[in-house]
Parts: sequence; structure tokens; C-alpha cells
Amino acid sequence: MKAIAFDAYGTLFDVFSITALGEELFPGKGDALAQLWRLKQLQYSTLRSLMGRHRDFWGLTEDGLVYAAKSLGLDLTPDKRRRLLDAYLTLAAFPDVKPGLQALRERGLRLAILSNGEPRMLEAAARSAGIIDLLDAILSVEEVKIFKPSPRVYHLASEHLHVRSAEVGFVSIKALTSPPTR
Repeated sequence: MKAIAFDAYGTLFDVFSITALGEELFPGKGDALAQLWRLKQLQYSTLRSLMGRHRDFWGLTEDGLVYAAKSLGLDLTPDKRRRLLDAYLTLAAFPDVKPGLQALRERGLRLAILSNGEPRMLEAAARSAGIIDLLDAILSVEEVKIFKPSPRVYHLASEHLHVRSAEVGFVSIKALTSPPTR
């Protein structure tokens, strides 16, 4: 293996770190909002790929937020919508991400993000998490206009990292619900 491509959301970045902001804006509803919002993002990306009707992930993220807020009966004012969407630009990285990437880098591996996320979202989150300098590439499905798990997406890693497909490992952890609080 010469390279590793990581999924961003749920693997490097904690999508449920927005729960605190959701709770601040909608007391007692932050967790439900985060859960339903994430579920809708995943459903919308799958459905759009199946239909061949691509929309960038920023748009899907907004669509998912609007759906979740309406379903939960929340008053999603323009300010609250902006604040919640902007939180996706600064999602918290899991605590083991930076040291893990540093250790892999020291072993000479090429590292990339390969994500459904829109390029601006991914770069902002990587910069905010302090990992951008550890990455050789930030790859988005926007280049091929279809979401994972399309094989066209996975070919981006070998193309951009200049290695054979067999030399790239892919890491993705899909948590559909937030971890229990401790």
C-alpha cells in the first residue's frame, strides 16, 4: 500500500459535533436534529446518484437541514440556518485523527480525503481541524458528479495520488447515530 484515502464525514470529522449548536438553538432538540439531518444527507446522496440528478453536497446538506427542522417542528430562521450550515465548515475532528495521520505520513504513505463533500466544505473542515498540511489531496465527488459508492469516485484516488488502484487503501466509518454520551 502506498496511499490511503479517508472518508471525511464520520471518519475524520465528527458530524455529530453540531449537536451542541443544535441544542443551543433548539433546546431539547439538538440530538434529534443532528440525527435526522445526517440521515437525510445520506439518503439524498444515494437517491440523487440513483436518479442521475447530481446536486453538490452543500446543497444536500442544506436540504437535509430544512427537512429535519420541518419534521421536528423547529423554526429554522435564516440566521439559525446559516449558523448550522456554517458549522459544517468547522466540524470537530475526532481526537485520534491528527496523530494517526502524522504516524501514517511518517511511514511514507500518501494521504487524501475522498468524500461526497463539496471542495470548499472539505478544505475548510481540514484547515479548521489542523490537518490540511498532512494531506496530499482533498478529493471530492464534484469532479465526477456522482456520489459514493460509484466506482468512478474511487478511481479519483489513484488518479490524483499517482498510484495504482491496488495500492490505495480506503478508510470509511459510517456511524448513523451519535455515540452515547459518557
